[in-house]
Amino acid sequence: MKLKEKQNPTGVSNSTRIAILGKTGVGKSSVANTIFGGQGFKIGHTVNSETKKCQAVTKSVNGGNITLIDTPGFFDTDRSEEELKSEIVRCITEFAPGPHAFLIVLKVERFTKHEQAAIIEIQQYFSEEFFQYATVLFTHGDQLPKGQTIKDFVRHNKHVTDLVTKCGGRCHVIDNTYWENNQQDEYRNNQVQVKELLKTIDEMVEANEGRCYTNEMLQAVEERIMQQEQLIKQTAGNKSEGEIREEAKENVFTWLWNKLSGFLSGKLLGALLGLSEMVKDVIKALTGGAGMTDVTVGRAVGAAL
Repeated sequence: MKLKEKQNPTGVSNSTRIAILGKTGVGKSSVANTIFGGQGFKIGHTVNSETKKCQAVTKSVNGGNITLIDTPGFFDTDRSEEELKSEIVRCITEFAPGPHAFLIVLKVERFTKHEQAAIIEIQQYFSEEFFQYATVLFTHGDQLPKGQTIKDFVRHNKHVTDLVTKCGGRCHVIDNTYWENNQQDEYRNNQVQVKELLKTIDEMVEANEGRCYTNEMLQAVEERIMQQEQLIKQTAGNKSEGEIREEAKENVFTWLWNKLSGFLSGKLLGALLGLSEMVKDVIKALTGGAGMTDVTVGRAVGAAL
């Protein structure tokens, strides 16, 4: 199975962009390393999040390029409003023009009221369109009882079942520690499970006709990043395309942070993950409340940027 290169809304060929979402401690960074078949993301071994900043790494997998975007724990209760807000703005620049797929990462465990509340919160934050691009991925697969599949496990919890159903029934499982070299059980083997996961993502992207998940805000941010790239190239010297892209994103992040610093983090997260009314609030802030009668929202934001 080969993930094909996709087209983003600006017409630029790019790799398949996969955003990894979940609470601290579920193993998001380990998931990224397991998919890549090696190290690329720093892993924490404490209850505190090792991923304090949104990270994006691109590598070749099965003959196609994949960009994995490892996000901070958006749904952690111990994050300060200011810290969370900064990282949401960071994710806006990393997500642009939009991911082709989202992995909602959960642990194989007994779901307490606390975990179930987080799952309900995920469903409240994300738009219905978002779930067309989402797959649930469970970690700590070694906790599955012998002979049980992940779909067997899901059926025992209504909230988890509802979430997987919203995602079109797409769910997979890996184990970042014990399944790496398991040759005795084909199901409990990371290589097999990663192959199946990427096949599911490929089929989902094809069903979405190669489109990435996007909105007016993400499209406008991508337009601004491309404008910055053109400016930087004028004096770039020996900078690589990757270095130019990173510098452009950093410039846009600084601008966005100055513009959106007064916003509540919940509104920014809602805008990033698809709540249309919150997108409009953010666009209004970026455009200074300008009218939308003669231009599209995206162009208005691009002009404001």
